[in-house]
Amino acid sequence: MTLTHRHPAHRTLVRGTLIAGLALAALAACGTDRDERAAEPGRTKAAAPAATGKKPVEGLPGMPPVLDPEDVYAADRPNRLSPVVEDFPSRVYVPNSESDTVTVIDPATYEIVDTVRVGRQPQHVVPSWDLKTLWVNNNRGHTLTPIDPRTGEAGEPVEVHDPYNLYFTPNGKYAVVMASLDRELVFRDPHTMKRVKTVPVSCYGVNHADFSLDGRYFVVSCEFSGELLKVDTERMEVVAQRKLPFDGAMPQDVKLSPDGEKFYIADMMAHGLWVLDGDTFGEPALLPTGKGCHGLYVSRDSREMYVSNRGEGTVSVFDFARGEVTRKWRLPDGGSPDMGGVSADGKVLWLSGRYDAEVYAIDTRTGAQLARIDVGSGPHGLAVYPQPGRYSLGHTGVFR
Repeated sequence: MTLTHRHPAHRTLVRGTLIAGLALAALAACGTDRDERAAEPGRTKAAAPAATGKKPVEGLPGMPPVLDPEDVYAADRPNRLSPVVEDFPSRVYVPNSESDTVTVIDPATYEIVDTVRVGRQPQHVVPSWDLKTLWVNNNRGHTLTPIDPRTGEAGEPVEVHDPYNLYFTPNGKYAVVMASLDRELVFRDPHTMKRVKTVPVSCYGVNHADFSLDGRYFVVSCEFSGELLKVDTERMEVVAQRKLPFDGAMPQDVKLSPDGEKFYIADMMAHGLWVLDGDTFGEPALLPTGKGCHGLYVSRDSREMYVSNRGEGTVSVFDFARGEVTRKWRLPDGGSPDMGGVSADGKVLWLSGRYDAEVYAIDTRTGAQLARIDVGSGPHGLAVYPQPGRYSLGHTGVFR
């Protein structure tokens, strides 16, 4: 049974200057009217495609319809919370991979409100497809710990071998476990996590992914062999594989462009983004961002993407329309910005400091550091929750 330990507020260490008057309101109370929100998973009739210049997308069978063929993130607008999550308390969940705990932060006060003991080496906190559960990936403990985001309580761990990362197919039919050391993609029941199909891979270090606009395939990064995979979602098969054109490449996070035409793959050793046409799966081009390029997060208006550069303590701001980095924000005291997410209102970027046992809150308008919070050792794939969107594709929160 997992244990939960409460910490008094005076034990929370928050460093950095807090902007006068800044207080993030509880996100569950800030949503728009119910009829304006993205539909709850399963209520697909409320999600009619928008009228655009592109023809409607024929998505993966069972997948909620694409709201806007020109913007895959159309459901992720500020505070547009699903009815499923609108009453959940706003929290930041930080898995500490070397402390075997999850630190829970109240983003309105920057205070630690809870510490949840989980399994060995938690890597990511992953929202389920139906938005009702947060799954903690205990990589070396070979378990997933469910957390109820309504109460913050941890449930009984589920045995799953080598769960480095976790994704969900866009129709909600399967969970996909990125078994990095096992060199497998494991398709499982998204609720019970019972194994359905195991797909062995020949690359090393499968870890991050994202799905195409129509959900019919997804691109996977192989960190330790510098390769990419293309996987047919419905057939559950690898249909293409390619080596990145950089000696020592180490691909990390993967993110689809809003128009669905390109995939961006962060590379820690190439220090930038690979820009890939997923349909042709041809040779990608490299766009420099900064040393240790690692995590990718789309802004709430779908115009920009925040890129964490773990090796130099910076965040690059990439403009989708211009196809270039327009700004770079530097953490005032250095750091190791890693994985995270954007607040429901889009005003704050939250990132874990992988090698510094801390978390950063960054103003997305100015790049100013709002807070620096001490957490456990080895903080990794933190999740900001809840966030806008109809359903989750996994990782630390990829919503559509």
